[in-house]
Amino acid sequence: MSTAAIIPAAGLGLRLGGEAPKAFREVGGESLLVHAVRGLKAATAADLACFVIAVPAGSEDIVLKLLEPYCEGASLQIVAGGSERTDSVRAALDLVPVDGIDCVLVHDAARSFVPPEVIDRVVAAVRSGAPAVVPVIPVTDTIKRVDQDGRVVDTPDRRALVAVQTPQGFEPSLLRRAHAGDVAGATDDAMLCERLGVTVQTVEGSEDAFKVTRPRDLLLAEWLLAERHRA
Repeated sequence: MSTAAIIPAAGLGLRLGGEAPKAFREVGGESLLVHAVRGLKAATAADLACFVIAVPAGSEDIVLKLLEPYCEGASLQIVAGGSERTDSVRAALDLVPVDGIDCVLVHDAARSFVPPEVIDRVVAAVRSGAPAVVPVIPVTDTIKRVDQDGRVVDTPDRRALVAVQTPQGFEPSLLRRAHAGDVAGATDDAMLCERLGVTVQTVEGSEDAFKVTRPRDLLLAEWLLAERHRA
């Protein structure tokens, strides 16, 4: 059995600024999307057989030519994404083969530098029987819950809190069932599984899997890439 990877990359990334959509912003001379695909391919234990990338409408042919050199040995399909992340994932999921795939990864192009071992942990957990798996790291800040007027309601025990990353891994039929239901307000695919009453398993993530959201994150990404090249 093999793994399929979905990358929703149709967002504009307004907080990042610039004229290009976020996934096409460059780090070290290559787009975040290229780094993300290359990183997934580096996880050899995942046995990736299929990539489906959701991109801004009208850019499909350009992205296909851009990514083909990095998907050797795996099929590559490009689809127009939607206005919401869930729309893009659903459009991509419709193109994932029903047969021969035992794990579907959903990965943010903005988390372009996730280490291969994190990806392998996610896939291994799904193949060991966990229907939904997310990589996480501990929360180090003190977190406050506030009301609509900005007043502190309480302070959760941060020992019970984690920050969730991608790729998130799923048993394929579960992910399809999750996206067939209510997707309103969902910020990740694991949240949709939670709504179905499915237990989501966590595995160890990595600080390197940070999300490029603001301009200073690009500086951190440039530094990380340079460090990896030196190593």
